[in-house]
Amino acid sequence: MTKALTPPVAKKVPHQMEIHGHQRTDNYYWMRDDKRQNEEILAHLKAENEYCEAVMKPHTALQSKLFEEMKGRIVKDDSSVPVKDGHYWYTNEVSGEEEYGRHYRALNEKMENKELLLDVNELAKGHEFYELAELIVSPDDALLAYCEDIDGRRIYTARFKDIATGKLLDDVLLETEGQIVWGNDNKSVFYVKKDLQTLLGFQVYRHILGTPQSEDVLVYEEQDRQFYMGLGKSRDESEIFIYLSATETSDVLYLDANQPLGEFKRLLARQEGHEYGLEKFGDYYYLLSNSDAKNFRLVRASADAINDPSKWEEVIAHREHVLLEGLELFDSHFVITEREKGQIRFVIHDYHGASYQLGFEDECYYAGVAYNPESSATSVRISYSSLTTPSSIFECDLVTGKKTLKKQMKVLGDFNPSDYASERVHIRARDGEEIPASIVYRKSLFNKDGTNPLLQYGYGAYGYTIDPIFSSSTLSLLDRGFVYVIAHIRGSEMLGRRWYEHGKKAHKENSFNDFVDVTRALVDMQYGAADKIFASGGSAGGLLMGAVINQAPELYLGIGCHVPFLDVLTTMLDETIPLTTNEYDEWGNPNEKEYYDVILSYSPYDNLEAKDYPNILVTTGLHDSQVQYWEPMKWVAKLREFKTDENLLVLKTDMDSGHGGASGRFKSLHEKALEMAFFISLLPEATS
Repeated sequence: MTKALTPPVAKKVPHQMEIHGHQRTDNYYWMRDDKRQNEEILAHLKAENEYCEAVMKPHTALQSKLFEEMKGRIVKDDSSVPVKDGHYWYTNEVSGEEEYGRHYRALNEKMENKELLLDVNELAKGHEFYELAELIVSPDDALLAYCEDIDGRRIYTARFKDIATGKLLDDVLLETEGQIVWGNDNKSVFYVKKDLQTLLGFQVYRHILGTPQSEDVLVYEEQDRQFYMGLGKSRDESEIFIYLSATETSDVLYLDANQPLGEFKRLLARQEGHEYGLEKFGDYYYLLSNSDAKNFRLVRASADAINDPSKWEEVIAHREHVLLEGLELFDSHFVITEREKGQIRFVIHDYHGASYQLGFEDECYYAGVAYNPESSATSVRISYSSLTTPSSIFECDLVTGKKTLKKQMKVLGDFNPSDYASERVHIRARDGEEIPASIVYRKSLFNKDGTNPLLQYGYGAYGYTIDPIFSSSTLSLLDRGFVYVIAHIRGSEMLGRRWYEHGKKAHKENSFNDFVDVTRALVDMQYGAADKIFASGGSAGGLLMGAVINQAPELYLGIGCHVPFLDVLTTMLDETIPLTTNEYDEWGNPNEKEYYDVILSYSPYDNLEAKDYPNILVTTGLHDSQVQYWEPMKWVAKLREFKTDENLLVLKTDMDSGHGGASGRFKSLHEKALEMAFFISLLPEATS
């Protein structure tokens, strides 16, 4: 029935491009509309949505069942563990069928006589999309600043509220990055303003409450468009930081928070290739630095010595096989997040040289330092999750290491962690590297006999590691016999900085090869049936999907390709497209012939061929600020032109959302249910 449906066929308008003596013709370049108002383009996207709906119509009941399953596991009335910050304790609560939460504060941990700060449900009324990016109280606890995005483009409006009266101030800051930092005078605030064409934050302004935004003072402008910009405050609240970060270079400027009308100064001379994270506490600056340390080392220096590396005091030396990922400073101790052989651990140090490790028992898990605003705390909060353990918050005594469980996410229904098992395997890639893969399945439905359907997920870019965390929605696949796998391919930092460097720029092909090699090995090891293998990835993971099916389409029955970066070469040659210049150190600058050839060799859009491809579901958001909607739109049109099979190819565009998909705690489940139904419906023994 579904194969008799006729998919939309896009017109072809040849667009010629030439650089380095090489010509390309893009027949679907016309699909780009920066304003998102072109009626022909919108009509085509609508037609694609209607086709997707028609294709999936026979599986509507399955999709609805999956949605209700996933929604049914979520506790309707829930709250976060209260966190103390200054005089108050803060928490977030959600209720019933509401999509968003309410933010409260109180004078004690029991949240007695709590006062409402924000009701996000009220703020979101009338908006198809709503995201709250920042919520921060002034140093004197009297005012609340918050930043909101109502169209998914990640362009935020900052607003201010008098907590005592509940009234909004007249101050409204438009076109911001979504961060607000308070000066210690309680009336000066700093924010990053965006370039509306590139969506790059490149200017820092100072705003004085009670004055119009037009009178705000530009305090810093970054001329090098390869840098992202952010704001922060030191651990001891004494300084305001401007963080500048390119893929391979860091830079920080600082300002005395007690003198907010002063000038920002550079902390260290900017040095290409020097990456570091910085914190200030008391008389010292602490740096996690890659200077002479690929996997980073921890150093510290006083204010008058920080700009002279020869005067740095080394606190933790570089180790070849241990990546330093994070630092949290307390009055009595500091906590270092380390990763070795792919696994996270914490090391608690006092300031006199003593230390001990804090670990967990699962074979593969994720743990991270949670929100710890009080440096005077005698314990550190740790978030923890594994493929079989729901998200948990532990409070760990800094002296003894004793862990106290504060809360574990409750999963409604008949969920029992002992019904599931997880594993970590290492698979030899074609060049001899050992690729870690994290695996989870339901014990009673898995016999390792090569008959199970298997879904493999991957990302592999920016040094971002996809750790094995619990997902209550994934249970809907596991309970239908699926094996779920995360392939920790090169391009992440799963095995340290080298793992990242060997998966970017000229080495990008390793990411794709790793993913394919993991798939082949898992079939050989009988974790999954050769004719029931699925793969999924989003954003840079969508690029992964596009490259993988160009290389080995025969391996996969179905592909989920979400907000995918597919037209890599054309995008990276266009500096007007958001984020392009920031990405040169990740993918290479194709204005240079060397990297033009590298990107051309794998760019999914440029390497489509006349051959059979798997069944493919593509999703995007019209207002996506990271990967523009036209990339997947063009790719689908071109793939329809080239593919020689009768497999399904559908494109679903959320006309109200951006890169992160639908907002709200339930709406996003519809997207997951769509992908799951798409995959399950392709199985020869498709069941509900």
